[in-house]
Amino acid sequence: MRIGLVGCGRWGRHILRDLKAAGVEVHVAVRGAESRDRAMAGGANGIVDDAAELPEMDGYVVATPTATHADVLEGLVGTGKPLFVEKPMANDLARARRLVEQAGERLFVMDKWRYHPVIEAMREEIAAGNIGDVLGINLIRQGWSNPHRDVSALWILAPHDLSIVLHLTGRIPPVIAAFPAADGRADLGMTAHLGGPGLPNVMLDIGIASPEHRRRCLVIGSRGCLELRDGYEERLFIRDGAPGDPAAQERIRMTSDVMPLRAELDRFLDFVAGQGPAPMSSAAEGLLIVERLTEIEAILSAGRA
Repeated sequence: MRIGLVGCGRWGRHILRDLKAAGVEVHVAVRGAESRDRAMAGGANGIVDDAAELPEMDGYVVATPTATHADVLEGLVGTGKPLFVEKPMANDLARARRLVEQAGERLFVMDKWRYHPVIEAMREEIAAGNIGDVLGINLIRQGWSNPHRDVSALWILAPHDLSIVLHLTGRIPPVIAAFPAADGRADLGMTAHLGGPGLPNVMLDIGIASPEHRRRCLVIGSRGCLELRDGYEERLFIRDGAPGDPAAQERIRMTSDVMPLRAELDRFLDFVAGQGPAPMSSAAEGLLIVERLTEIEAILSAGRA
């Protein structure tokens, strides 16, 4: 199998590593000496300066900066091949909608948290009815600094948590409110409230001004609660019983040490080979996440005004 990788930066080098580990022939399109050096060090079978110069591939993985996703994807649509793009699909709502129209059946988004073993275990617990109705989902994604200069932390961090909500419940509620982490400094992070009649109450807390690196997902159900306490955690912490009930029994469910990036790439490769289902996060679902991000950004902008 021949895969074209567009971009080989901080995250693209890990994609190259896992593609090569899967036995794939990888040709890389990069701009800049550092990215070229990473591609060479990672064992790329071929390196070109632009995606248009790549030879014919069986599929493409796009790992360029967020602000360039739409440009790269529009250039690859004409290949007719499956496309796998790093989240979010684009940071321009109108262009994201056009991409769905142009390549919706073969364009997928790399939402790696949908492949996290603990998040999948949460989905299974919910689907089995073990915690009753999902009443609320609280997500925390805090750390220090934003290394991405093209977009704000909102577009880098929030897609992960929105994809988790999608994976657990099959939908993403509308945005009700959003508040900057600090007065007039939405660039440092924000809190967003999503929900609606008959829908779970969803709270997102993201930011880049925390000295501590934190990843947490708490699901509150009518008959139990689920918690992921760290991004590299292999255990799902469960309380079987009504929320807050002192008699609720604690239960720990062990999952696996499968790395989400490798899992999502393996699924894409199986799909390209015609040997498995399509990757999770279709173009339509990727568009839904772009819509919610755009809603949050609009609310934050109005607040600043």
